[in-house]
Amino acid sequence: MPFTNDEIASKLREVSQLMQLAGENRFKVIAFDRAAQTIEGLQENIDDYIQEKNLTDIKGVGKSIAEDIYALAETGKMPVLEAFKEKVPEGLVQWLNISGLGPKNAYKIHNELGISTIEELKEKIEDGSVASLSGLGKKSAEKIMKSIEWMEKFNERCRMDEAQAIAIPIFNSLKDLEGVQKIEVAGSYRRGLETIGDIDILIAAEKQFIDNLFEVFTNHERVTEVLGRGDTKSSVRTKEGRQVDLRIVSLKEFPAALMYFTGSKEHNVVMRQRARERGMGLNEYGLFKLNSEGDTDFDAPVEFSSESDIYEKLDLHFVPPELREDRGEFEIYDQQESLDLVMDDDIRGVIHAHSTYSDGKYSIREMAEACMERGYEYLGLTDHSQTAAYAGGLSVDEIKKQWKEIDQLNEEYSGSGKNFVIFKGIESDILADGSLDYEDEILEGFDFVIASVHQSLNMPREEMMERMRNAIKNPYTRILGHPTGRLLLKRNGSDLDLNELVALAAEHNTAIEINANPYRLDIDWRFGNKAREVGMITSINPDAHTIEGIDDIQYGVRIARKGKYGKDRVLNTRSADEVMDFFKAR
Repeated sequence: MPFTNDEIASKLREVSQLMQLAGENRFKVIAFDRAAQTIEGLQENIDDYIQEKNLTDIKGVGKSIAEDIYALAETGKMPVLEAFKEKVPEGLVQWLNISGLGPKNAYKIHNELGISTIEELKEKIEDGSVASLSGLGKKSAEKIMKSIEWMEKFNERCRMDEAQAIAIPIFNSLKDLEGVQKIEVAGSYRRGLETIGDIDILIAAEKQFIDNLFEVFTNHERVTEVLGRGDTKSSVRTKEGRQVDLRIVSLKEFPAALMYFTGSKEHNVVMRQRARERGMGLNEYGLFKLNSEGDTDFDAPVEFSSESDIYEKLDLHFVPPELREDRGEFEIYDQQESLDLVMDDDIRGVIHAHSTYSDGKYSIREMAEACMERGYEYLGLTDHSQTAAYAGGLSVDEIKKQWKEIDQLNEEYSGSGKNFVIFKGIESDILADGSLDYEDEILEGFDFVIASVHQSLNMPREEMMERMRNAIKNPYTRILGHPTGRLLLKRNGSDLDLNELVALAAEHNTAIEINANPYRLDIDWRFGNKAREVGMITSINPDAHTIEGIDDIQYGVRIARKGKYGKDRVLNTRSADEVMDFFKAR
């Protein structure tokens, strides 16, 4: 099968990383990384170039790299990648998952200390060997150790996007098979949790179809190991290391099983207690009357045909899966039929995106046209500010050049009858004292400012709180970006009292974004109750650095729903004029 642009770019980037770990010439490393970036951003299908044998027509793809890509297309393996996999110890590759330890320092530690596993690395940090290396030091060693501890704590979980990349292909391979009456992905994935452990798939089917369903499931191309196979449950390990469980129940049992295996445990405990208070027993098999001794009478089932029916029998309105965490949902759905939770189709525009002016991969026009193709009405462009030099932060002259380009594009779109507008924004670094990154006369020229912390995330709590308070109160700040700065499963965020910041943001009519990048999903959904209480506005922002990154909005919508945000409290469900009104309401 032909490889996609992203798949080939990923292979080239892997070569680049392995080269660094092997101490290879930096110019070779750069060549592979640039080739990966170029192919990732290529508008045409890379397979067309492969078929025509003209890969070297692509700027940045030299003869040697082209030959490796041709070999990959022909054999399924890239020679240079295979060669470096043999050179670099497998344990060393795992170091790349450690936040704060790049390939350059990984090579230094490996080369000078002669170690290649994470366990050895921990030992050498503890005995001071890592701190003694030039260019590292005690603080770097401590940071690496903290990252290892964090990674090990969460190594049995994965991000929402990673779970989706596994669950959906397996789901799709099963859903249309003979005998499948109903099918759902359950567990923490269905609840929209930001990280997921095992993936649970539930099917309703009659007994004669079970063997074939398990056969297809256990032979899926992602499966590397069958962990177990019984009469109603089969478990596998995928090539990503994730466990996937498939359970098959009868159509009659399906609603109760779906509720049980969706969870959460805390939600299910309350549901079982409500059932007992009403003379019933609830479990994964169904809803039953209790006998005179208070035990479940399996010969006295209570009829139901859906999850909604079960909730109704327990005097509740249907609780959406995202809210099943025992965090106030029972009080809400005891009293009212529904919440107007935001949906994917409610999102009308993209706010928080980067272009080639800073560290984005595509031009403003390309990002705007990608938004239009997806049916969006506006793009809030927010390249990095001047302090973020590492991300190509914009000088004042570059800002003025960008404004001129945006004006020209908006005039072009308006003149051609396109219902689309680009807002002039900036993602301003929040400086150490909480001030923004430009003088007022420049800030005044933007339509809006997203204020974000990118450096000194580990400031003491009160200093960081004062920094954030000042940013929220600043009249030019319209949105606070990824407030904690966390990277899921890699590093914790800043030490903040988010309840206080949520209330302060509502008071000053400043939105706090839900950064929809699946590495972030920040602000955390757990502060949704406070946001609902004080009426805080959010904006579901992809923080897109590529065209593909725009589609991360879907993850942010799931977190917004989990945080009980209605359409009325999500900024980018509004029209372009309404969004501009919010921007102006400083």
